[in-house]
Amino acid sequence: MVRYGPSTALLVVDVQNDFADPAGSLSVKGGDTIVDLINGKAWKAIRAGAFVVYTQDWHPATTPHFAKDGGIWPVHCVAGTWGAAFHPALEVIGPSVRKGANGEDGYSGFTMRDPTSGTTVPTALESLLRGRGVTRVLVCGLATDFCVAWTAMDARAEGFETVVLEDLSRAIDLGGSLDKARADMRAAGV
Repeated sequence: MVRYGPSTALLVVDVQNDFADPAGSLSVKGGDTIVDLINGKAWKAIRAGAFVVYTQDWHPATTPHFAKDGGIWPVHCVAGTWGAAFHPALEVIGPSVRKGANGEDGYSGFTMRDPTSGTTVPTALESLLRGRGVTRVLVCGLATDFCVAWTAMDARAEGFETVVLEDLSRAIDLGGSLDKARADMRAAGV
């Protein structure tokens, strides 16, 4: 059973149109089916005094993160577009942290990596959590094997007790990426 309280945060990762909507450019199968479940958990968390935070990919139109510019991903979540907006059924009841706005890879809610130099920079997420006295995070959203996993592993590396809510997450599962992500998360203590 999932417990919520003032030292707990629910991190809702990238429930955006390009990932959650079947018409999205990088649609995750079943991504739209978790939105109502996440809303229910978010309200339960808030009622118990927990903190709820959302992340958003927020890319420029041109970035080495995209295949057209030398990366591996199709164009997705371009800042200010329909694809970057939260799924319309998602009830956003906490702050959001945007990632990748300067062309970085934005897999984790905690850090962004320059795809050319490899330099890593933090997002505002850790300071938001520390400012609220959070010691435990529950992570859910899209996609389990990429942004959810990276966020969870970074949370653990920052010293937070970390749990992934797999029933509130969906995976892309490219060539075994889900099994690899699960193994990596276990090894990281998630």
